[in-house]
Amino acid sequence: MSDSILVQITLILFLGIGSQWLASRLRLPAILLLLVVGFVVGPLMNHRWVNPDALMGDLLMPLVSLSVGLIMFEGGLTLKFRELDAIGSVVMRLISIGALITWGLSLLLARLALGWDWPLCALVGAILVVTGPTVILPLLRFLQPTRQVASALKWEGIMIDPVGALLALLVFETIHHGLGEHGAQWTQFPNHALMGFFWTLLIGGVVGSVGAGLVYFFFKHHWVHEHQQTPFALMVAVSAFTLSNHFQHESGLLATTLMGVILANQSQVDVRHVLAFKENLVVLMISTLFIVLSARLELATFSALPVFGSLCFLLGLLLVVRPLTVWVSCLGSSLNRSERLFLSWMAPRGIVAAAVASVFSMRLVDAGMAEAAQLTPVVFMVIVGTVLVYGLTAGPVARWLGVSNPDPQGVLIAGAHTLGRSLGKVLKESGFRVLMVDNNPQNIHQARMDGLPVHFGSILGDHLEDDLDLAGIGRLIALTPNHRVNSLAALHFSELFGEREVYQLADIASNHSKRDAFSAGLQGKTLFDESASYAQLQERLQQDQRIKCTSLTESYTFEDAKRSMGETLLPLFIIHSKGALQIIQAGQSVQPTPGQTLISLSAS
Repeated sequence: MSDSILVQITLILFLGIGSQWLASRLRLPAILLLLVVGFVVGPLMNHRWVNPDALMGDLLMPLVSLSVGLIMFEGGLTLKFRELDAIGSVVMRLISIGALITWGLSLLLARLALGWDWPLCALVGAILVVTGPTVILPLLRFLQPTRQVASALKWEGIMIDPVGALLALLVFETIHHGLGEHGAQWTQFPNHALMGFFWTLLIGGVVGSVGAGLVYFFFKHHWVHEHQQTPFALMVAVSAFTLSNHFQHESGLLATTLMGVILANQSQVDVRHVLAFKENLVVLMISTLFIVLSARLELATFSALPVFGSLCFLLGLLLVVRPLTVWVSCLGSSLNRSERLFLSWMAPRGIVAAAVASVFSMRLVDAGMAEAAQLTPVVFMVIVGTVLVYGLTAGPVARWLGVSNPDPQGVLIAGAHTLGRSLGKVLKESGFRVLMVDNNPQNIHQARMDGLPVHFGSILGDHLEDDLDLAGIGRLIALTPNHRVNSLAALHFSELFGEREVYQLADIASNHSKRDAFSAGLQGKTLFDESASYAQLQERLQQDQRIKCTSLTESYTFEDAKRSMGETLLPLFIIHSKGALQIIQAGQSVQPTPGQTLISLSAS
């Protein structure tokens, strides 16, 4: 028996993480593969490989609920109020008026397309108010949409989940009350449901605030060692979720989300390392949750659904409900037509909808509402359909509307001194977006005189990326005279651009050869050449060497350029024929071909 349990747990982990990896290689939404794999090893295999109910028993739903709470805590840690400057009103309408519109239209749609009774229609409409931050956030990282679009989708995706869960709880309590007193009749709106809604808001808000305050107080007074801070924050988040749910059912989502938002927007203690750990934990939880929840489905419940009606229900959500919701929510906002259209085409459902549907469906069936068994397969059908449609079409739609650049070629340059400005001007003239960062007023003034976009501030400033418009920018080159600043900047921006897209100047200090492998791993790729330090490049520019572009042809090849420029030639960048920018790094074999453009530093 123990061997069977171990095999199932191992298989769930293997399939979950393996699906995440395969999805990244195929550039597909991970949730899609997770659902398919879970469905295959569960119902299609008659639960011989994975049987979550037999494996976990009564522990299943509490573990699912707790995992969702932690996912919402991680989501809250990514929300910064600064992002709401331009789209705050849109987000507020999306999670208030927009949520009610989505609920009402989905309710009517379920009645017309599926033919359900009004109570079950109201419940599925409330559950489908939530979108899917676990799907949206990876898509945003891939699409790189405009700043307003990205902020609106991220805030809506995270904040709508507790709102939708509270609305679903209100409807569920109403139905459950009717089942207990009126034999499955929804005869009146019970007062205790409204009171439950009020207590959910109050208790979830108080517990979440207290949890955030506790973490803040302990971190600020250094009562928790740095290596214990992440487990401590995790412990408090779990405790807040459980305590809130103990006093009021389903209020834990609000508590953990609010706790994350409060911690993310205070400035006295650093919680970025907590977020980094939570991101890894969330990947593991999402991988296992989707496998487990889809594996416990039954084929019989899907076969009972009307095919045509289910398709009409899905199409109605995609083509009617979401566009109308966004249109109303964006009235009077600064979002342009293309941004509004893209928001209208982005509402995938995810783990919260799956978890809430699974829990409420099971409770209603146990209470005697047999038709509630159809709730879970319909919600999973919507999850698969929306993820498939949005995941496969979001990229082309975003590019067609001009709100996305999935392969940004622009460069963020740390250092607006002579070297930085020289490189920036050449790159800008070659058609690439350039943004410079410096905290020297004279450098800033000169960069502006040269017509270069520049931001006054330290490249190591807290939350600098939130203050920069990084649309079209996908890599960093750190050119400051301080090697440690360059390394720290590369380390920080590797989280945003990826380790392959952060570069820094070489360090040829006397102790360079003594640096160990660990310190070498905590920095960006070395720019240009091992000898190309800040001092050496600045000296070459002072000797009237210059940075220039050379178009290579069949009659003037790279070999010709080397003979013409001599030993002073230092290749810096290569512009490929299709417009891609290649940053040359130390030790890289450089052999530009005809049709490409070489950017180099040389004496002639």
